[in-house]
Amino acid sequence: MTVEFMVGDKVQWHSPQGVVSGTIKKKLTSPMDIKGHHVAASAENPEFLVVSDQTGAEAAHKGTALQKA
Repeated sequence: MTVEFMVGDKVQWHSPQGVVSGTIKKKLTSPMDIKGHHVAASAENPEFLVVSDQTGAEAAHKGTALQKA
């Protein structure tokens, strides 16, 4: 079952520092660069721009890496 994410959803993901929580800011459906990292998002394979609750940093994650918090 695929989880559908929407802007404003509270999510969490795993990082080397442990579990991080944040909020989805934008659904990415086209390639772009974020902080020097290329995000290969597309309409068929979207990624999500999330903002960390702990640091305020933005990062892109695939939906498969996210869980609803």
